[in-house]
Amino acid sequence: MATEEEFPGPLVAPGDWPDDPAGPDTPVARSAGEVKTLADGAATLGELTARQSVCRACPRLVAWREQVAVTRRRAFRGERYWGRPVPGWGAGRPRLLIVGLAPAAHGGNRTGRIFTGDRSGDFLFASLYRCGFAVQPASVAAGDGQRLLDARMVAAVRCAPPDNKPEPGERDTCAPWLVAELRLVAADLRAIVCLGGFAWQVVWPAMASVGFARPRPRPAFGHGAEVRLTSARSPDGVLVIGCYHPSQQNTFTGRVTPAMLDAVFTRARVAAGLETQSPVT
Repeated sequence: MATEEEFPGPLVAPGDWPDDPAGPDTPVARSAGEVKTLADGAATLGELTARQSVCRACPRLVAWREQVAVTRRRAFRGERYWGRPVPGWGAGRPRLLIVGLAPAAHGGNRTGRIFTGDRSGDFLFASLYRCGFAVQPASVAAGDGQRLLDARMVAAVRCAPPDNKPEPGERDTCAPWLVAELRLVAADLRAIVCLGGFAWQVVWPAMASVGFARPRPRPAFGHGAEVRLTSARSPDGVLVIGCYHPSQQNTFTGRVTPAMLDAVFTRARVAAGLETQSPVT
């Protein structure tokens, strides 16, 4: 159970945010062991995302995300920051799962929703809208009307890390949240898009944990790289697709273009067995 002392002053207590999945009685993980116990014990996505959103298992990440939430960027000085782990979000029975690295300090850590309110998200949601996976071309805040269609977004690490670089121990501590989410959506899942090499590496052990064959050797990451994973429960498998992360560095330099991102998500629609369409302009 979360306590008032854990969320002092301007920090957001469970239940005090638009569409907040948690409440005052949501159990809080404070160690790697408790993360695994609470993740394994979540029977529904609602229960899982609530528990994800109050996790305090990584002291460095807790301190950083809350420091950012209190000091804030000048452009957002008048806004209240979420400052908690950012849970998975989107369709409850997704055909496509989009896996990113971690929330941005002034993006998801501010808005409470992955890829919402930052430049990477602007680029990503525009493509998802054009390709039929989102109802709006932009997403700026929780409660803004954005919805994902047949898709769900998650971060490999649920808290914003300093310099956008989680440590290996933090990645491993957070892994059971991803495994539990995959367990709850695997029956409908047909495609996974990994945004960047970090997400690409995290997916293999997570998929193995829910019964999918692990490829040997580990496939090399690349934009447009494809690997099909199968399991006893999913003989047709799930297609894992690599995609360069839509970071400002990549989009400003042209390493990732709108057309490149659209091609990845159009391929994901085909793999997911969804009706294809010409990208909305």
